[in-house]
Amino acid sequence: MRQKVEICGVNTSKLPILKEEEKERLFDLIKQGDEEAKKQYIYGNLRLVLSVIQRFNNRGESIDDIFQVGCIGLIKAINNFDDSLMVKFSTYAVPMIVGEVRRHLRDYNSIRVSRSLRDTAYKALQAKERLTNVLSREPTIEEIAKEMNVDKTEVVTALDAIQDPVSLFEPVYHDGADALFVMDQVSDEKNSDNTWVESIALSEALKKLGARERHIIDLRFFKGKTQMEVAKEIGISQAQVSRLEKSALKNMRKYM
Repeated sequence: MRQKVEICGVNTSKLPILKEEEKERLFDLIKQGDEEAKKQYIYGNLRLVLSVIQRFNNRGESIDDIFQVGCIGLIKAINNFDDSLMVKFSTYAVPMIVGEVRRHLRDYNSIRVSRSLRDTAYKALQAKERLTNVLSREPTIEEIAKEMNVDKTEVVTALDAIQDPVSLFEPVYHDGADALFVMDQVSDEKNSDNTWVESIALSEALKKLGARERHIIDLRFFKGKTQMEVAKEIGISQAQVSRLEKSALKNMRKYM
């Protein structure tokens, strides 16, 4: 993404940088309905779109598509911006652009989410925003569910469903040359020290069995065959397989 110069036919290396006075002049013209001034204002803020969409460069989406969606967010920001509030345009526009890109990624994600679940999630986000304004703090899931008159599990499920997938190799913190990745913060319950010890003990216990008992255990528990299938394969009765299996397991437990 960072190396691509031409995006959607726009040479990003030649994008202009508007001065504050020029932005104010153009915005005054925009409020008067000057479409040409609006085009210049959009073009002069495309660098802002580029800087915002850098965070979405590992989502497997076309950079051209994300750039176009970011431009839609920019246009929405221009249409809704109120310069009388004494807030910088970039401060107002960045969340608009980010929100537009995230909506696009959620709606066209390869992990499909049902329309009803998305609707519930968007209603929950709207309820959250309303309650935040009323309570002057972030509401709890219970408060959001009560506001929507639904069970809190529906809210949790819906909000989880629209979360963007994150790569395990996405850096979350940099300390000089060393980066901390998402995977560094995820515990591995499967490959714990206890599991390794148990695996080694199991391997050693198997070595203590006779060749036929070891073969039966391998067929039954590592290859998933039934006692009938094992009996047929090694040429003995199912009853014998059952006895040998029980004896082998008893010896293994004793050793372990």
